[in-house]
Amino acid sequence: MFKMSEYSFIAGILSIALAIVMYAVSFASVRVARRRTSLATVGGGSMEGGSSVTVVTGPSNVATYGTLLAWLAFIFLLASMAFRAIATGHGPFANMYEFSIAFATGVVGVYLYFERRYHQRVLGLIALPIALLMCLYATTIPATADPLVPALQNNLLLTVHVAVAIVAYGTFSISFAAAVLYLLQAHGVKRLPRAELLDEISYRAVVIGFPFMTLTIVLGAVWANVAWGSYWSWDPKETASLVTWLIYGSYLHARVVRGWRGDRAAWLLVIGFGATLFTYFGNLFFGGLHSYSGLNNNG
Repeated sequence: MFKMSEYSFIAGILSIALAIVMYAVSFASVRVARRRTSLATVGGGSMEGGSSVTVVTGPSNVATYGTLLAWLAFIFLLASMAFRAIATGHGPFANMYEFSIAFATGVVGVYLYFERRYHQRVLGLIALPIALLMCLYATTIPATADPLVPALQNNLLLTVHVAVAIVAYGTFSISFAAAVLYLLQAHGVKRLPRAELLDEISYRAVVIGFPFMTLTIVLGAVWANVAWGSYWSWDPKETASLVTWLIYGSYLHARVVRGWRGDRAAWLLVIGFGATLFTYFGNLFFGGLHSYSGLNNNG
């Protein structure tokens, strides 16, 4: 089963990489098509001040292949986690190798949901590289399956805790992707979706992710009480997750109550995703009770 998990993981990495290539080719082809259209229009003498330029979207089948590859990547990563869970007898929560695959799976899965809902494959140019980097990071760290330490032996609670965290991290990745595209579009990068649509995608992603982040913290507190006898210990990972929750809560408050739109809201989401990554990796630098990375002698 470990071999099947490894093979599925490698297939997932290759699928993500190919999907990114397909999306990049599709995005680049739009620019070429528009340039050719503009030149043809000028040559035909029908262009008046640029107002008669015809927009050509380029070969959509290339982007379709990208989406199919993204679906394959999602299936392969799910299979990798499933095979490993069968082999180890627990969910993907024992070390950073398992966490990283779960994170990547969440990003790809949430991206596919938003791509299907909003039909904006350009999100994949930001979101899928995040998933790819998580997978590549996983290849650099130990994939050993050691016996669970006592604090990690509440299998069901931890599996649910990690599952809701995966959704939260995945949605925050999409809000980050839309925010970055918004900032690029607002500062002169063409061929991107309307700024209003990107702002809406960012908001909807946080609306989904924020309750899951709340549930992540609540379930984490319940687990902490079972494992360590205290609901909250101001552990670095606990504190970082609270800060992340506060940032996204502030974003929702600012947008709904204060009517924040535009650059301010987009930059707040960029900061929020930075806090998300710090929450994810912070225990590697600061230790604490969450030292179950598999990268040291603590877990």
